Amino acid sequence: MPGALWRHRELRLLTIGLTTGMAGDSMMLLTFAVWVKALTGSTGAAALVMPCLAGPSALAPLGGWLLDRVCKRRFLVHANLASAVILLPLLAVDDRGDVWIVYVVAALYGTLFVATAAALNGLLKELLDDDLLVTVNGTLQGIKEGLRVVGPLTGAALFAVLGGAAVALLDAATFLVAAGSIAAIRPPLPEVRQGGSPWRGELAAGVRHLMDDPALRRTMTASAIAWLVLGLGESVSFAIVERGLHRPPEFLGVLACAQGTGAVAGGMASARIVRRAGELAALAGGLCAFGAGTALCLVTALPTVLTGRMVAGAGFAVGMVGFVTLLQRRTPASLLGRVSTAAETFTSGPQTISIVVGAALISAVDYRFLLAVMAAGMVGAGLHLWPHRHLAASCGVVRGGEAESPTDLARSADHAVAVVDDP
Repeated sequence: MPGALWRHRELRLLTIGLTTGMAGDSMMLLTFAVWVKALTGSTGAAALVMPCLAGPSALAPLGGWLLDRVCKRRFLVHANLASAVILLPLLAVDDRGDVWIVYVVAALYGTLFVATAAALNGLLKELLDDDLLVTVNGTLQGIKEGLRVVGPLTGAALFAVLGGAAVALLDAATFLVAAGSIAAIRPPLPEVRQGGSPWRGELAAGVRHLMDDPALRRTMTASAIAWLVLGLGESVSFAIVERGLHRPPEFLGVLACAQGTGAVAGGMASARIVRRAGELAALAGGLCAFGAGTALCLVTALPTVLTGRMVAGAGFAVGMVGFVTLLQRRTPASLLGRVSTAAETFTSGPQTISIVVGAALISAVDYRFLLAVMAAGMVGAGLHLWPHRHLAASCGVVRGGEAESPTDLARSADHAVAVVDDP
C-alpha cells in the first residue's frame, strides 16, 4: 500500500483486519471442496460446494436493504465474529455421512461472505474520497490475490497433515483478529436513512440504479455473461488436475497458486490501468485475458496450464478492480449496500447455475469442451463490453452523496449516451 495511504490510521486498521480475514478465506474456500472430495471421492460432489457458497446471493437484495440502514463498521465486526462461530460445526465432520455439515457451513459462510463484501464497499466509500478508491481497491485486490499464492497451498498442506478441522480452527482465529482490528476503526458517521419509500421499492432500489445507469447496466450485462460460464471452472479445475495432469486433488492448490501469482501482478497494475483506460475498459480487457488464459488450459502440459492460470488470474484482478471501482464511484453512499448486493445477485446467480451444470456434465463430457465454453464466454463478454468502454465517462458522476437522475444525465449527455447505449 502506498505510504500516504498506510499512514491513514483507519485504513491501516481496516487493511490489517481484511488481510487477516482474507488469509483465512484463501485457505478455507478451497478446503471445503477438497474435504468433500476426500470424503466422497466424487468430483461432482466437491463441485457442489460452490452452489452452497454462491447460492445465498439470491437473498442479497434483502441484505443490501438492511446494510444501508446500519453502521458498516459495526456490521463487519459482528459478521466476522459470526463467521468464526459458524465454522465450529466442522469439528464434528468425520466421514462420508457428515458431508452435509460441510455443505451447510459453506452456505452460511457464503451468506456472510456476500454481506461483508457489500459492507466493505460502503465503509470504503465513507472513509475515502472517490479519487482514492481505485488505488485502495487495487491494493486490496493485490493483497487478496497474493494470498492465493500461499493460502490454497497452506490450506491443502494443513488438510493433508492435520485434517479439515485444523484449517477451520485457523480460519476462525483469523476472523477474530479481523473483528478486533475493524472494531478499532473510528470512521466518520455516515448519514443513515431511516425513512423513505415503501419496503418493496427500497428493496428494488439497487436493481433500479443498476438498470438506470447506462455504464452500470452494460457492466451487469457483460458480467452476467461472464459469470454464467465462470462457474464451470469449479468442476473443470478438478478434471484438469485428475484427467489432464494426472495429479491428486490436493494439486489443485498448485493451480490456485499459479492463478494467484498472476493476480498479484494484475492487482498491482490495476490502479494504473483503470486510471488510464477507465473502469469499463479494464473490465472488458480483464474478461478477455481470463478467457485467453482459460484457453491455454486446453493443452494438457503443466507449463502451459500454469501459464494459462497466471494469465487468467491477472485478467480477473484487473477486471474486478474496474468492476468494484465503477460501482463505488457511480453509486451514492446511501444506496451502496443495495447496489452491491444487487450486483452480487447478477453475478452469483448465473455462476450458481453454471456450477450446477458443470457438476452435472463433468462426468458425461470431455472437460476440454467445458473449458472451451468458458473461454468463449469470457472473451465474448469482454468483446460485448469493449465498444462501450467510454460510456462511464459520458455519464454523470456521483457527487455529494447523490447520483444524477437518468433524466439529468440524458439532458447533459444525450448524444454521447445515444451513440453507445441501448435504444
